Amino acid sequence: MPLNLQYALYGILALLVLGTLIIGLKHFFRPGPGDRELWLRMRSWWVMAGLFILAIAVNRQLSIVFFALVSFLALKEYFSIIPTRRADRRVLFWAYLAIPVQYWWVHEAWFGMFIIFIPVYLFLFIPLKMVIVGETQGFLKAAGTLHWGLMTTVFSLSHAAFLLALPDSGNPAAGSAGLLLFLVFLTQFNDVMQFVWGKLAGRRRVIPKVSPGKTVAGFVGGVATTTLVAWLAAPWLTPLVGWQPIAAGLIIGIGGFVGDVTISAIKRDLGIKDSGTLIPGHGGILDRVDSLTYTAPLFFHFVFYLHY
Repeated sequence: MPLNLQYALYGILALLVLGTLIIGLKHFFRPGPGDRELWLRMRSWWVMAGLFILAIAVNRQLSIVFFALVSFLALKEYFSIIPTRRADRRVLFWAYLAIPVQYWWVHEAWFGMFIIFIPVYLFLFIPLKMVIVGETQGFLKAAGTLHWGLMTTVFSLSHAAFLLALPDSGNPAAGSAGLLLFLVFLTQFNDVMQFVWGKLAGRRRVIPKVSPGKTVAGFVGGVATTTLVAWLAAPWLTPLVGWQPIAAGLIIGIGGFVGDVTISAIKRDLGIKDSGTLIPGHGGILDRVDSLTYTAPLFFHFVFYLHY
């Protein structure tokens, strides 16, 4: 493992320890009704970060399997909250089967098939299976809903895993795993910073009908802080130089916000607060990877076309 990557992982562990100490001190000196939720959130962060670090530290194959599992859980959760037709239950099998196939292209670093399998072949194949079933009532809505779910939870997220398929030689600082850590850390960091800035200085709401908690101060402060950290971290984890780290920070900051509010719009349309209860204190898996569904493909193509 590259030395820079090791230091970065140690830094993440240090941040988790610091966060745990702050929550513990807050509970000791100023206990409040929100302490339990804070503990649940921090415990979930330890579990998620631990699994992610373990996947990166062991080998590339385990990391790819880890993201395939995340896609499976996200797609399963998506299908559990959206209305689906009884006639499409057989079609769902083919949607789930697309996950190992998509991540096989990642494992083989077959970019040509990776980039067209779901947007082209699944786009054509799923309506065919629905036609064979023979149910026409709600056909268009069901076809769009199924394919949108695949594009979001499988195709988009698999871009994060494909960073690991890029040659290490393209990133002498920390290898392909450094790119993945840079993306995932900054995406989650951006979520936290937008929340913190919103609580500290948020007054004016950005899109109250979609996400009442999102404020202008939270958005601007989160994007600015994320861009600053991207600029500082890029020389240690990425091949980005000059203006590129700033552009990457803006892509992740703005893209993460859009991904978050897009999933929020779906939940409001369905009349639910959280997509699930899988992660205590955070809701469901979709609530945790919503930002990554946008930042992963945007950051991947930004880096890919500049340096690979």
